[in-house]
Amino acid sequence: MSDFVSLLGDVPLTTDAAIVKRKSRDFYWYSPVLKARLDGLSADVLLTPRDEADLLAIAQAARASGTPLTARGGGTGNYGQAVPLAGGAVVDMSGFDRLLWVRDGVARVQAGMNMLALDRALRENGRELRMFPSTKRTATIGGFICGGSGGIGSVTWGGLRNTGNLLGVRLVSLEDEPRAVELRGAETRVVNHAYGTTGLVSELEIPVAAAVAWQDLALAFPTLAEACAFARRFAMQNGLEKKLVSVADAALVPYFAPLREATPARHAVVLLMVAPSALAATEELAGDMGGVVVHRAVTAEAEDDPTRVPLYELTWNHTTLQVLKKDRAHTYLQTGFPVRDTLALVARMADLLGDEMMTHLEFIPNEGEMSCAGLPVLRYTTPERLAEIIALYESHGIVVANPHVYTIEDGGAHRVVSPQLAADKQRFDPLGLLNPGKMRSFDALKPA
Repeated sequence: MSDFVSLLGDVPLTTDAAIVKRKSRDFYWYSPVLKARLDGLSADVLLTPRDEADLLAIAQAARASGTPLTARGGGTGNYGQAVPLAGGAVVDMSGFDRLLWVRDGVARVQAGMNMLALDRALRENGRELRMFPSTKRTATIGGFICGGSGGIGSVTWGGLRNTGNLLGVRLVSLEDEPRAVELRGAETRVVNHAYGTTGLVSELEIPVAAAVAWQDLALAFPTLAEACAFARRFAMQNGLEKKLVSVADAALVPYFAPLREATPARHAVVLLMVAPSALAATEELAGDMGGVVVHRAVTAEAEDDPTRVPLYELTWNHTTLQVLKKDRAHTYLQTGFPVRDTLALVARMADLLGDEMMTHLEFIPNEGEMSCAGLPVLRYTTPERLAEIIALYESHGIVVANPHVYTIEDGGAHRVVSPQLAADKQRFDPLGLLNPGKMRSFDALKPA
C-alpha cells in the first residue's frame, strides 16, 4: 500500500482505520446473509479526489501498483456494492458535487452530487429529477446510476436501464494508459448497475422533467386486494400525473410513523405522489373503489423538514428500513411480477406465505404494460428457508433479483455469466482492479 500512496501526489487521503472502515460499508446489513459475509471487510486507505486530474492520478497509481479501487457515492446500496472485498482503496466521490449545466431537458452533473441537492438545483431551473431512490436525502446520482435499478418516478419512466434514462457518461478508465472516456447512448450501459466495476464515473448526462409541486397522498383500503386493484387502475391512468404508486399491507402500517394513527385497523395502504392537477380525480377514483384518505402533504415541505417523513421514505427500500428500525429479525426480497395475472399472483403469494411475509409492491411498467415489483418484507429464519421462498416465487413465474448476494450476475434475474459484461470490463479494466469480486463474468475469464 505504501507504493500506491507514494504515487498519488497530493490526492487527499486518510488511513485512519475508523474512518476507512466506516467508508467501506453500505446497507448490506439489510441481508443477514450478506452481513455474515461482509462484516469486517475494509479498505486500507480512503481517497477523496477533487477533480479529474486526481482521478487520473489514482487510476495510474492503481495500475502501477496493482491496488484495488472501490468507488463510493453515498454508501446507501443494499448489496455490498461499495464494500471492498480485496482491501485496497475506497474512492469517495463526494467532492464531485456540482451541477454543470441544464438545457433542453438534459442535465450534466458530477457523479458525487447528492440527489436532494441536485433536485433542488434543478428546480431553480424549472426542472426536476425524473426518478430517484428512497435514499434521496443521502444518495448520490453516480451511486444511483451505478448501483441502483429504479425508484420514485419509475411508475412513469421505467427502470434506470430503460432506453433514454441515461444519455451520457464520462469515466476514467484503468486501461494500460488510464484516460478520460466519453460514452453516449447505448454505450452508457457499460456503467449502468455495474457497481463501479467498469470505470471511475465522474460525470453523467440525464434527462430531466418539468418541475411539479408533488403532493403526498395516502389512501387506506379494507383489504390488500382492494388496495392492489386501485393501485393498478390508478397507475394505468395516463391522464393523471404521478410519481409514485406503492402498496403496503396492513401488517406494515404500524411501522409507518406518519400513518399509523390515522389508518383504520387492519387496512392496507396505497402511497402516492401525484400532481396538484390530479388530486381531485385521484381521490374520486379512490372513493369509488372503497378507499379513504388518511394522509395529505406537500412532498417538498416534508422533504425539507428533518423532523418529517415524506411518503417516499416509506416506499421502495425504505419500507424494509422502517421495519428494520424496529425489528432486525426481518429481511426482504426483490421480485418482478408478470403483466398477466399480476394481482392474482400477488394474492397467491400472500396466501402461501401468510404471516411469514408482509406484502409491499411498487407499480412500474413492464414491456409496455403496467405491472409491479414486489419488495416483500420477510421474517428471517435460516438461509435454507430464504432459498425455499425464492424458489417458491420462481415456481410461480415471478422473477427474483436476489438481494442476498454481492455479485452483479447473481443479483440479476437470470444469474448467468454475461459475455457482454465481461467485454465491457475487459475494455476499461483489463487487470480487474475496479471493485474486484463483484463481476463473475469477468472472473470466469481469469486463468485457473
